[in-house]
Amino acid sequence: MYRFPKALRPLAGGVPGRAGPSPLRRILGCLPLLVALAGPAFGAVGRPEDRLADPGLESRAEQIGRELRCMVCQNQSIEDSDADLARDLRRIVRERVQAGDDDAAVMRFVHDRYGDFVLLRPPFNPVTALLWAMPVIAFGGGLAVILTRRRRAGAVEPPPLTEAERRRLAELDGGGA
Repeated sequence: MYRFPKALRPLAGGVPGRAGPSPLRRILGCLPLLVALAGPAFGAVGRPEDRLADPGLESRAEQIGRELRCMVCQNQSIEDSDADLARDLRRIVRERVQAGDDDAAVMRFVHDRYGDFVLLRPPFNPVTALLWAMPVIAFGGGLAVILTRRRRAGAVEPPPLTEAERRRLAELDGGGA
């Protein structure tokens, strides 16, 4: 049986002369792990004081928030982000929804202040045309590189055989038959 080094025995749950850790020590030892694993769940709950009392308005505010980009995280909606700026934007959205603005008015209010970048799906206009066209440009460029390389690879002919190579090939062909 493997024996832990003396210095590590308390960490392994055993000390010479003792029966082992009590159930309470085991639970307390696992507590940091449980708290670490539960952290994302606590973060997802959000701050209750930021939520609207009316579930219908809160649902609308969350839907609007899922369409707005966190400008700190840049790849998350303000509903999914923990950044202070995202929390401020969530408050603004909830204030506008509570004030009676419809979804389009709230989006326009935030868009007017922060521009196209705040939208997770920016509109197609001359400023964002390159953004929308980039996947097609990248695909076309990759396809052009592949086709060019294939043509070059197919166009190369091997150099002609020397006289010595032809004789050796004839010997090999003749000897194998």
